Amino acid sequence: MNSAPVLRFLEALTGIEGLISDPYYGGAGPHQILPGGFLKVHVDFNCHPLLKLDRRLNLLVYLNEDWQEEYGGHLELWDREMKQCEQRILPVFNRTVVFSTTDFSFHGHPAPLACPEGRSRKSVSFYYYTNGRPAEERSAPHDTIFRKTHEHDW
Repeated sequence: MNSAPVLRFLEALTGIEGLISDPYYGGAGPHQILPGGFLKVHVDFNCHPLLKLDRRLNLLVYLNEDWQEEYGGHLELWDREMKQCEQRILPVFNRTVVFSTTDFSFHGHPAPLACPEGRSRKSVSFYYYTNGRPAEERSAPHDTIFRKTHEHDW
């Protein structure tokens, strides 16, 4: 996922040139959520802590075989004003999601996971950076910022 062909594919897909993969996997890599777990809606940190590059893309690959709708765990993508969820994506096996990382790319899975005991929501994430970003997306470096939604008050 960090090879030149993948970077070129992501650049063509998104129009973001000069993508750089993270050799440190800071915050990326394998993730697992157990039954009852959730991830509040948030925007991600925007600057690589060591390389001082701008975080631009998230790529998530889901590893959940035979995942059922009633288990939940949907990735929710929210509008920039945090008024409503615009897209819900079920984390089924081999589904890959790519989205931009900005100060207004709110996302998470805020509803507690309802999968049976012995199951979990698994994914692998990859983050991509550039040296600089468009002026309209610039802000001071920050950590992950969590937001409360009106739909979920867990």
